[in-house]
Amino acid sequence: MDLDILSDFSHALNKQISEDIKTDSVTKKLYSTDASIYQIEPLGVFTPRTSEHLNAIVELAHAYKIPILPRGSGSSLAGQAVGAAVIIDCSRYLTKIVNVNPEEKSAIVEPGVILDDFNRVASTYGLKYGPDPASSDRATFGGMLGNNSTGAHSIQFGMTADNVISIRTILSDGSVATLNEIPILTATQRAKEKSIEGRLYRSTLHIRTKYEGEIRERWPDTWRRSSGYSLNYLLPWSSTAPPQWHEQEYPRQIADHINLAPLFVGSEGTLAVFQEAKINLVSTPKHTILGALSFQSVSAACDATPDILARRPSAIELIPRALIERARSVPAYADLLWFVHGNPAAILIVEFSGDDKNLLFDQVQKLHSNVVIAESPKQQDQIWKVRKVGLGLLMSRPGDVKPLPFVEDVAVPVERLGEFVREFERIMASHGTEGDFYAHASAGCLHVRPLINLKTSDGRESMRAIAEEVVELTIRLGGAFSGEHGDGLARSEWLEMIYGPSLMNAFVELKQAADPAGIMNPGKIVLPEKMDENLRYVPDYRTKIWQPIFDFSAQGGLASAIEMCNGAGVCRKIDGVMCPSYQATKDEMHSTRGRANLLRGMISGRFPADQRAESAVFEALDLCLECKGCKAECPSGVDMAKLKYEFLHQYYQHHRRPLRDYLFSRIATIASIGQVIAPISNALAGNAILRSVADRLFGISKQRRLPKLRRAANYDDFESSSTSEIFEHVIYLQDAFTKYFYPEISEAAHQTLTAAGSRVHDISTVGAGRTLISKGFLTAAKKHAQKVAREVKIIDPKGRMAIVGVEPSEIYTMRDEYPELFPEDEEFAGIAERSFMLEEFLLRPNPFGRTRIDLARENLELDGDNRVVQVFGHCYQKAQPPATDGYPFGEEATVEMLRSLGYQPKLIESGCCGMAGSFGYESNHYDLSMQIGEMHLFPAIRSMEDEMLVVAPGVSCRAQIESGTNHEVIHPVQLFANPEG
Repeated sequence: MDLDILSDFSHALNKQISEDIKTDSVTKKLYSTDASIYQIEPLGVFTPRTSEHLNAIVELAHAYKIPILPRGSGSSLAGQAVGAAVIIDCSRYLTKIVNVNPEEKSAIVEPGVILDDFNRVASTYGLKYGPDPASSDRATFGGMLGNNSTGAHSIQFGMTADNVISIRTILSDGSVATLNEIPILTATQRAKEKSIEGRLYRSTLHIRTKYEGEIRERWPDTWRRSSGYSLNYLLPWSSTAPPQWHEQEYPRQIADHINLAPLFVGSEGTLAVFQEAKINLVSTPKHTILGALSFQSVSAACDATPDILARRPSAIELIPRALIERARSVPAYADLLWFVHGNPAAILIVEFSGDDKNLLFDQVQKLHSNVVIAESPKQQDQIWKVRKVGLGLLMSRPGDVKPLPFVEDVAVPVERLGEFVREFERIMASHGTEGDFYAHASAGCLHVRPLINLKTSDGRESMRAIAEEVVELTIRLGGAFSGEHGDGLARSEWLEMIYGPSLMNAFVELKQAADPAGIMNPGKIVLPEKMDENLRYVPDYRTKIWQPIFDFSAQGGLASAIEMCNGAGVCRKIDGVMCPSYQATKDEMHSTRGRANLLRGMISGRFPADQRAESAVFEALDLCLECKGCKAECPSGVDMAKLKYEFLHQYYQHHRRPLRDYLFSRIATIASIGQVIAPISNALAGNAILRSVADRLFGISKQRRLPKLRRAANYDDFESSSTSEIFEHVIYLQDAFTKYFYPEISEAAHQTLTAAGSRVHDISTVGAGRTLISKGFLTAAKKHAQKVAREVKIIDPKGRMAIVGVEPSEIYTMRDEYPELFPEDEEFAGIAERSFMLEEFLLRPNPFGRTRIDLARENLELDGDNRVVQVFGHCYQKAQPPATDGYPFGEEATVEMLRSLGYQPKLIESGCCGMAGSFGYESNHYDLSMQIGEMHLFPAIRSMEDEMLVVAPGVSCRAQIESGTNHEVIHPVQLFANPEG
């Protein structure tokens, strides 16, 4: 591409709509990948703010002959969303739900609307959109239209093409055409026009007549198809129909009419850009019940599927053993596996839906005597959550051998599904590999990813050989090479082999009619490159990394930890903890995926200069709040907080640190000095002029009020509060925040521990080193940890005492970071194993068989309180894996402790509060910090009554809530010392 033409094109666009195309190296790196195995640097990226912007860029692209590629969330698995074109990111601003018509059961949406967002709105009318891809929490309608997506309930609702009424498109010359159902006579009249729309109708009417016989003869024997152009909708005709299709006719048809909208669905942006779509909606079933059936092999589960299908379920999904094993390793999913009994090779999840709940329950029970039934919505949501993250979980393997998506989407007639699995297993075995099957058994569409190392020549050759054999298997079984993920770069090469040269000519004719200049996402479906070109990893791929301080052996090393990201884009979801800065900004750079892409680009030399790579990664990581949400929720296991610590440590070896880093990282030392002259320190900290000076000199926001230094806590009277004659020894971890700013919390903690039958030994060293780690002072953090460990050993030479604290960020530093800073040291492993938040410790029995919280209640004479308490958990609590001893852990422990005290705890459904330690105090982060708080947390607090009791274990969370809402928040342990709150 001539750079001068691209520059002229960008200038013309800016002149017309005052918006630029971003062509900097950072943006191009961010958009060079999707969830596939491919990587192609785009010409640039444009983010339209309005439909008019969308019109303008297509019109100018036609004038300047610039290739363009419309993109949604970038979660495409076949490489549809990457290419040497200007990427049009529709996901950020084109998010309007134009209309929902409950009487007509239809809606009009812009291309950037996320499916889950839409369904939340539609649910208020008792409606939903039928197709439900597993990526519904980030999948946009534009992407679903482009791929002809569907999901678990396709046997009822078919494909996206079956649910589109009309599409307003921008054709390749910038003209606008609405594709909807019209009489053949009207189409014939339009075909006489000389416009692109006229060319389209001439071409489609010709294809409809000339290729009808070829279509009927060569088309796959399955309705579950997202491969090639959907020429069958021109007839309209389908070789088969979804077995539980909810209408009489399939496809929907009116005699002597034609609708080009279903034809354009699945065209992957190669025919037009979608501006708006009118879609069909379906009624939400009154009741659903799930049953889980276990099998000793995947093929046995597949063989059983046709008989189960005859019982008319609404979905049958397959979950393999490997997915279950991976789910057990990810905190957000480990607690959801209650439905798994034993160690089955495969589980079929069978859903029945309808109006009669008793009938549904009876249908599930009749499946098998050992069926596990999920009746409640909560139980069902947990099962679906595990199933939906299947792709990411199966991709989360450390090392260079990865499960690759290149033949993962074959759909075959369901009665041949078991045969397909056995033959596919034979193919993989012949190439010395294996893979995991999962997904839509009911539709004959299983996702499978062979394990291959693309960094070797043998791996690349194996991938191509496997693809060729699977194509032949697909043809022999009458299947479609793609059941929902599309062709893209991975499968377009094989289309002629599947459909034959005649229908391939029809594809080319349609493409030339719609896009005579060849600017619409070139290289997909027609005129493709070979499927093993443009790979993200190739035999000459090399990385250059530094010696890390943390241990990354579990991920296969630092480079492998960075490469764990497969691009699935779960971090682009709009709920949960991960990733707060992306949720607020909607900027790809500030997603976990974006940061991983830039880190990978840096270590593999993909940037034009090392300095630019470093500055790009620094900019991206600067807004990472280190919430550890990705550690808990990223199914691929990317731990961006840990990677940020490592990067900052390395970065500041040759860059100057801001002064505030020294202040915040050594807050304990500074506070201990300030406490000596607390009245003067507090007066200075509260002075508006001095706060402005601190803003200018240190970058500490003048809009934040720093907490006041307080007198040291007094623990003298606590030993007498317990009537127990036997006691245990406990080590208490002081932290800077409760020691110097909120000593009443430490007092309450000591009082409670003593009442629970403990003799408390304080560590004089303050904190576990969290503030040092957060700022990348990793060498200093290790020295601090060693100091803590020495003091622990003096108090507890045999290593038997529990270490208890009240600040999550400090206690979980001991649990999370200590073993990774000292991976070979059993002493630090022991410290990690016996470190507990106060709530966790109290809920466990003491060595004498008494539950500590019961002792505390008795000795403090707490009679219980039935009040509702709103609970906001710290991000690190939410990121904790379930305890192996069966007792509550993390956020759950806070809730259970309050319940044990007689309260009615209610979790505040929100992600990160936005403060994140020092992050929210820093001037350049203040606005974003408050924006994050305003997304969910602040509105939830403001909606409460003024006297509502709110508790939060995290000091940052309490400060943020009080700053943003003026609502008082206390630490849960204070309810022991002051039950009135």
